[in-house]
Formats: sequence, C-alpha cells, structure tokens
Amino acid sequence: MSESPITETDVAAFDRDGAVCLRHAFDPRWLDRIAEGIDKELAAPGNGLVEQQAAGLPGRFVTDYCAAQRTPEFQDFIVNSGAAEIVATLMRSTAAHFLMDVLWIKQPGTAKPTAWHQDQPYFCIDGRQMCSIWLPIDPVPRDVALRFLRGSHRWGRWFRPRLTSGRELYTFGADEKPWEAIPDFDAELDKYDVLQWGLEPGDCLVFHALAVHGAPGNPQPSRHRRVLTTVWFGDDATYGVRPSPPRPHFEGHGLKPGDPMRSPYFPQIWPRPAGEIAGHRFSADTALRITI
Repeated sequence: MSESPITETDVAAFDRDGAVCLRHAFDPRWLDRIAEGIDKELAAPGNGLVEQQAAGLPGRFVTDYCAAQRTPEFQDFIVNSGAAEIVATLMRSTAAHFLMDVLWIKQPGTAKPTAWHQDQPYFCIDGRQMCSIWLPIDPVPRDVALRFLRGSHRWGRWFRPRLTSGRELYTFGADEKPWEAIPDFDAELDKYDVLQWGLEPGDCLVFHALAVHGAPGNPQPSRHRRVLTTVWFGDDATYGVRPSPPRPHFEGHGLKPGDPMRSPYFPQIWPRPAGEIAGHRFSADTALRITI
C-alpha cells in the first residue's frame, strides 16, 4: 500500500472531483527505480517514443508509450509497489488491472503545453472504472503540474481525441455520436473550477479516465519535469470499439468488442491471483504488440 494510506476522504474526492492528490504515496526507492528506467529508455527507446514538438524549439517534449514492456524498473514498480491497490481503492473496485504506461518528459525551457483532453476516448476500454496515476520524479511547481476541470468525468461527454499536430486521431462520420469536438477551454477557463497541485517527489495525482485535463509547458530554467503515468482499470471494464484504431493500438490479446478485459496481456496486479504471476504480461512469450 502507499506510504500514506488512502482514506475515505480521498475516495470521496476522487469520485466527486475526478482527480485527487495523494501526498507521500511512494517512497524514494520507487522514484529511484523509475529514474533508472527513464535513463535507460531515453538512451535506447522503443517504437513508442514520440517527439511532441518541432525540432529547433527550446527544450524537448517527448512521450513514450508502453516502455514497461522492455524496462524492468517500470515492471518492478507496476507489479510490486502499492500502485494497484491505490487505484482499486479509489475506483471502489475489487481488483486492479494494468493497461499501459506513458512517459511524459518536458526538459527545462519547454514552452509547448499538453492540450486539454480526456484519456478514455484514446483507449480501447469502456466502463466507468478506469484511471491513471501521474507520478513525477522531480519536484513540480503548481503552475507546471497537470490540471483538471473539476467534475468533468461526470459530464457524460466524450471529446474527440487529437494528436499533438492538432489532427483528430480517429476518422469520424458526420455528426458521429457520442463524439464532440473539444471546446477551447483556455478561452473560457474562468467558467470552470480548475484543480491543480504542486507536488514533491513521492506525491502523485490519480484521475478518472474521463476527467478533462492538460498541462502547461515547463518554463523552469534548469529543472526537468519527468513523469511516469500508469493506466489502470477495474471490474466493469470491457473491450471498447472506437471509430478507427486507437493509439496505442494493441494487437494479439484475443479480445472482441464487449468482452470483459480479461487477458494475460492486461494482467490483474491487485490482489495478486493465487498461483499466477502478476507480471505475466511482461514475459517474453506474451509481449504485447503495439502500433503508435
């Protein structure tokens, strides 16, 4: 479990607001392990790494999808830290299953923001029990951290996901439901209750997959903003259909639309199934194929 136990107040805040800040959730050894994994991954990245801003601009903004498939340090954190129990508790789920991981790296002086979006429309999962842990390994001032529109996970709205280029990820038909063009939230931000926290190493944010969120750039002159996000789902998750292949596009899991998300590729991490290896997804014979 986390260093600071999850309280009913935390669970209520997650349910009401769509995001919660947990202080002292992970001890320094996990941050050190993640830092080691980030260094290895950036030195020899897989095909999930995406440069998110044009060459020649100050700083660097990269994302890296599903690095845990080849990074033992990330696997160790996913399987053996208290992360899975944290999300199961907050989702009020009897179990926590791992979907994927994403690195978010913004070097000092990076101006490019992370645009407002929801996570769930990008992914192949339907159901209400889906969330992410946003875990920075560097101190993150409040004005550099991820921010959320309070309660947006309860709006009942699905916004069309976009790539960093601004192009829509999927191919949509005319007036395709339930998909909406995402509004210009920055132009009317004073209409919303915005949640944002400063974080120290060991703190984390946990947020619902339909919570609208985004982040500023990293204008700090000398401090990196390195974050490992892990994505999780609970009891009610089923394999979802999107208008065209999602990103990342998982292959080889054998699931059909509407099937419960039960596959060795998306393992149950908590509670650890009797007689099973919680990290089975990471073994060589079940390496999940992805397309970015």
